[in-house]
Amino acid sequence: MTEPTPDPSTAAVSVDPEVLEQTEQLFDLAREGDSARLAAHLDGGRLPLDLSNERGDTLLMLAAYHGHADTVRLLLQHGAHPDRGNVRGGQTPLSGAVFKGAQDVIDALLEGGADPSAGSPNAIDTARMFGKEDLLRQFGAG
Repeated sequence: MTEPTPDPSTAAVSVDPEVLEQTEQLFDLAREGDSARLAAHLDGGRLPLDLSNERGDTLLMLAAYHGHADTVRLLLQHGAHPDRGNVRGGQTPLSGAVFKGAQDVIDALLEGGADPSAGSPNAIDTARMFGKEDLLRQFGAG
């Protein structure tokens, strides 16, 4: 009788504490909108663009949610996925920006290819929920 092959998705992963600390610093840079320091990591090719934290928030989500349009543009220019959702039902950076009312971030995400109908709740649903008729028109859903 052969032993079953272990499922790699359930295996414990050991991560160097220094790596964890550096990763958290990158999330802080996105939250703070520190484009210059974040760019140094992006330009060096050392940073996975769709890296996410324990809640599934990517660097782009954090920059968008905290209202940093320039950082959003920087991440999108480097290839961050504009519609990657988090673990809270798949909320996208665009739906987070709609919730926060950050028009400059909304514009940056749309320019970067974000889909207002992606995620759950999506940006259209979020705009409806908060009565943001101007955004519904901008999304072509008004």
